[in-house]
Amino acid sequence: MATTDNNSVIVELYDLSITERKDDRFGRVVTTKSLTENDLINIAVARRTDLNPVTLKASMEILKEIAKEQIANGASVSFGLGYFSLLVNGVFIGDNAKWDDTKHSLSVRVSPTADLRSATNSATVDVRGMAETGTVINSLFDVTSKEVNSRLTPSSGVQLAGSKIKIAGDNPANGISLINQVTHEVIAIPSSALLLNDPSKIIFIVPQTLPQGDYKLSLTTQFSNSVQTLKEPRTYLFDYLLNV
Repeated sequence: MATTDNNSVIVELYDLSITERKDDRFGRVVTTKSLTENDLINIAVARRTDLNPVTLKASMEILKEIAKEQIANGASVSFGLGYFSLLVNGVFIGDNAKWDDTKHSLSVRVSPTADLRSATNSATVDVRGMAETGTVINSLFDVTSKEVNSRLTPSSGVQLAGSKIKIAGDNPANGISLINQVTHEVIAIPSSALLLNDPSKIIFIVPQTLPQGDYKLSLTTQFSNSVQTLKEPRTYLFDYLLNV
């Protein structure tokens, strides 16, 4: 990566258990903060005191609604830091095949703009060694949609693959939770919904009544490779945004 004084990220290392080498590692960028639209507006106002936060918020909402409308009508839209377009999922049989909601669906493809790619490529990277926590989720597979790291289907099975992810210990905070990114409601996955609970793989059922929206998945456990569980639980927040 090229370097600059303006942008910097921290990378931590985790075991890459799928290879034969015992010292293979993969890196993850440390999330230093999670910002909402209101946070971004407040930063903009702090930098430009002539800007009105109410006007900025209203303008953003208007542009989002217009972009959403145009994308849903088949337009390719350059908006913010990405290019948005629709993809068709599913196989059609025959030249005159019709749309079948049980077999076909639309999804959104997002590609970063050149400006965003340039900003990330210019960041200074500080690799600070192995992560303190051994708990890490490498992937999430939604059984119904067959999608990886992107979707949750109510009543569907979900498979998590990772390291030291087994739910263990008697702390009431232990377990899997889904956090709605708009309402911030935390929905706990009941222990009865865990079909498999192993150190490297967990399978659970998504609640049937889970509302539509965007979610982050959080996993908390006291699991340890030793006989004794950890005294304090550790929490891992999955990197990817999951859509219902």
